[in-house]
Amino acid sequence: MLSSVILLGPQRHVPIVKPALETLVPPKDTRPVAAVTAGWEERELEDQELRDHVRRPVTNLEVWGRVERIFDQDPQLLTAMRQRHDTLRSVQELYRLRLDGLMEAANELFRRAGDERLLAPEREDAMAMLQQLDHQHAQRIASIHAEFDARWRPQDRTAVVRERKAIQTLLADASCLLVAGGHIAVLLHRMRLFDLLGLHGDRPVIAWSAGAMALCERIVLFHDAPPQGSSFAEVMEAGLGLARGVVALPHARRRLSSHEPRSMQVFAARFAPALCVLLDDGSRIDWRGRRWVGTAGTRCLSTTGHVEEVVR
Repeated sequence: MLSSVILLGPQRHVPIVKPALETLVPPKDTRPVAAVTAGWEERELEDQELRDHVRRPVTNLEVWGRVERIFDQDPQLLTAMRQRHDTLRSVQELYRLRLDGLMEAANELFRRAGDERLLAPEREDAMAMLQQLDHQHAQRIASIHAEFDARWRPQDRTAVVRERKAIQTLLADASCLLVAGGHIAVLLHRMRLFDLLGLHGDRPVIAWSAGAMALCERIVLFHDAPPQGSSFAEVMEAGLGLARGVVALPHARRRLSSHEPRSMQVFAARFAPALCVLLDDGSRIDWRGRRWVGTAGTRCLSTTGHVEEVVR
């Protein structure tokens, strides 16, 4: 667990990185801040808005571009990573088949009225089955990554070593690491390829949107009214694990039916005891050594199904 970490909501409409940064790094500190914008993919270097906002020197680590260079130099690794991606996608589809049935049953049990002495144990068992499925799925994904690393040893490959050393040099002078949002899988897997947080060490980190998700122990994908596919929240895989005890839910106002208490009760109970934080515009939670502290207006889901402010 990092000793200094702040998770924020989306920054496009309500940018609050600057005041968060000033909390962790005094304005008089002239060292640059390092930025990871790999989730933006080919737009990775379009960071002028961020630079104008923080009003400090910003070193973009160019993580996405570095991996593209690695692929050019090491086509064998590119092929292996594409095959891993296909495997991950297939495993996710199989997980959804099992998840759909369990979620249907759990939702019906929480909607049903009747004798609580009969319903309560059934609901508890339904939650236990969901949690076990999520755990098994995360373990299965972790084993796929472990097998990939053991076979291909990406961190020992010449092109990866070269880029990793360059990142390490840039991070040496950084006062804080900023992790932006974007495509969560791209962001997570490319940061993991370089063990970027390991290189950064126990120094301040500020992350928002998908960046906040990546720092958590598990990444939960959710959308109660998706344009296509299932509306049930699903575990993608384990995150980088440095923001513990919290499930980050960016853009919750658009993606989550928070006005439906029964649905929210199932959601919160499924991921308990983790704190399900609704990271909307202006939302912010700070790790204070022993607990998460939210700024005014930052909300979370309670296990009763209600939305409430994070306890300050």
